Amino acid sequence: MTSETGTRAPRTGPSWISHWDPEDRKFWESTGRPVARRNLWASIASEHIGFSVWSIWSVLVLFMIPEHGFSTTPEQKFLLLSVVTLVGAVLRVPYTLAVPIFGGRNWTIISTFLLLVPTAAAFFLVQNPDTPFWLMMVLAASAGLGGGNFSSSMANINSYFPEREKGWALGLNAGGGNIGVATVQLVGLAVIALFTASTGYLVPLFYAPLILLAAWWAMRSMNNLVNVRSDIPAQLSATKDRHFWIMSVLYIGTFGSFIGTGFAFGLLLQAQFGLVPIQAAAIAVLGPVIGSLIRPVGGRMADALGGARVTLWVFLAMAVCATVLVLAVQAAQLVLFVGAFAVMFTLTGLGNGSTYKMIPSIYAAKAEDAIAAGEPREQALARTKRTASSMLGLIGAVGALGGVGINVTFREAFAATGSTAPAFAAFGVFYLVCAAITYLVYLRRPATAAPSTATGAGTAPGAAQETATR
Repeated sequence: MTSETGTRAPRTGPSWISHWDPEDRKFWESTGRPVARRNLWASIASEHIGFSVWSIWSVLVLFMIPEHGFSTTPEQKFLLLSVVTLVGAVLRVPYTLAVPIFGGRNWTIISTFLLLVPTAAAFFLVQNPDTPFWLMMVLAASAGLGGGNFSSSMANINSYFPEREKGWALGLNAGGGNIGVATVQLVGLAVIALFTASTGYLVPLFYAPLILLAAWWAMRSMNNLVNVRSDIPAQLSATKDRHFWIMSVLYIGTFGSFIGTGFAFGLLLQAQFGLVPIQAAAIAVLGPVIGSLIRPVGGRMADALGGARVTLWVFLAMAVCATVLVLAVQAAQLVLFVGAFAVMFTLTGLGNGSTYKMIPSIYAAKAEDAIAAGEPREQALARTKRTASSMLGLIGAVGALGGVGINVTFREAFAATGSTAPAFAAFGVFYLVCAAITYLVYLRRPATAAPSTATGAGTAPGAAQETATR
């Protein structure tokens, strides 16, 4: 038995599994489910800390006020958040590809330990208001290491669960990570309430022991799957598939909106409505909590109703919500603004779960096409499962770029008009475009069905649509 890296692996111990077939019901019931759940919970813990570290600057910018010696403008703060988001998005590509190279357990341990770097940088910077802004951006960008954790975690966990349970499992894994955005804001609120608004350095300090604990948990509980092989060219070649780009656009609309507004919510309350740090932090924590907790529900709804159907209605509702936010900003109605944002976070959470359920479903349909074209069943299933795992991570990377777009749009709107209303109007138009794409590609029935290609790279019109809507 060999590991993913090609070295000889021990036949006993918690780190290696020589056989893994979650679609084998007998194997799944007797062995697979307990192992999968053990890996899932450890993965959630690591991803949760990763998200908290990634979004830590959404809290720290609230401490960067003139009373503490900072001269940072709202436009600079939005730019800072954009850079952190961008680094996290870009790192999701190598993090996804690292899983089959190093092993899911090994990479989780490594990536968790790496989170000590941005926590140390944040601890230093928030105590030094005289730090040049360019240097602050460079050092704060290291928090993007936490953003990469999501894609490697999702790519790893996807291999553990059978198709019929992926929506719920991936929803739990992602939701448990996403709620880290809310947890770090709770930590920031607690620091302000228990100490003062000048003790922001305690926020990153709080996470140092938690990082070590999450790394220990992964070391103790997780496994490396030996049947998950590294084939980077094949994995990247899947980006030539039109479904990769279509689903990336949809995930920009759902997850990009969640992470972008999650980072910016407190700063919006501070810049747009003049709230002090403790007020902004107390309100801002509610949105990510809602969006994170509802994400598994979106996955479960997609399991029952079909991912495309859920996604379509989510985008239509998000467009309406964006319109309400425009009106709330123009009328300076804080209560309406917060209420509409709460609904928006709920919708992004549901959409995150439903879009991520669609991805493995589409590639499962591709496997059936390949089998019908003559490819051996086991070979087709294994190939498309590897591709789906990679796509979960790579689409997560593209989707996270939506968070960059959110914060850049907020910055430009605020700099040009002193208001974020134009930004919300632009988001509403984009959500309508995403709704149209969802309907036209995954719900509208084609008049005729052409045969699949023998390689499985193409899907018969309606095949992926049928699977995505089940």
